[in-house]
Amino acid sequence: MTSTGESCSYTYEEYKETADWLLTHAKQRPKVAIICGSGLGGLADLLVEKTVFPYAEIPHFPQSTVEGHDGQLVFGELNGKLCVCMQGRFHFYEGHSIAKVTYPVRVFYLLGVDTLIVTNAAGGLNPKFNVGDIMLIRDHINLPGFAGINPLCGQNDDRFGSRFPCMSDAYDRDLLRLAQETAQEQGCAAFLQQGVYCMLAGPMYETVAECRALRILGAEAVGMSTVPEVVLARHCGLRVLGFSLITNKVVTDYESTERVSHNEVLETTRMRTKDLQKLVSNLLSKL
Repeated sequence: MTSTGESCSYTYEEYKETADWLLTHAKQRPKVAIICGSGLGGLADLLVEKTVFPYAEIPHFPQSTVEGHDGQLVFGELNGKLCVCMQGRFHFYEGHSIAKVTYPVRVFYLLGVDTLIVTNAAGGLNPKFNVGDIMLIRDHINLPGFAGINPLCGQNDDRFGSRFPCMSDAYDRDLLRLAQETAQEQGCAAFLQQGVYCMLAGPMYETVAECRALRILGAEAVGMSTVPEVVLARHCGLRVLGFSLITNKVVTDYESTERVSHNEVLETTRMRTKDLQKLVSNLLSKL
């Protein structure tokens, strides 16, 4: 058990109970799931013919407690594609077990979803990145996973995937190319980047020494989410595409007076959110 008394794992039957409840209450049968990061829940507002479920109404679903995460599941259509959007994700630092953080992903799989799009707000480690850039996630570094905080720990259920899933192709290369083409067409290639995302557990922002160490490891953006969901999605065989919105530049100089704040993160997402929404919407029309 975790310190909050939550289960460290779930049974196939529990995931299926949630999926069956949603299939009973929602008329849509989505093929694409979108997890919206901090301040990026506006993606779900673009859906038409919507069916909305507050997390509190969904069996076994966790609750989101962070500002910028609304806490509801939205079914609907976006640019001709049936989608389900999470307006608000779950984080390990909120006290959830890693199984609970990733709970929705296996539910999406049981709903019939085959593609997962993940978005997040992240700090820029690459000195060439600017605040407001959108980074396509090419790869990730799972630092909590190095310490054993991994949603695949424990008994494997072959109905979801194999015991030892490959992660060298975690982010679908065809989707990456399609996203680049779409960005070029809509005129946002100037602030589109590609890079390696690193997850830390949070909730504190990184020290100067930690940021310097992450750069040495090859990380180009850092955040507190996304990787556990991607791991479970790939275990289920879902295709994954990831976007990081660079909301601040990390501090790597001891003489710097800059300080990162969550309000700054949310303000930057408000500045760039329409571009990211348009990019995802246009991309969906090509899937």
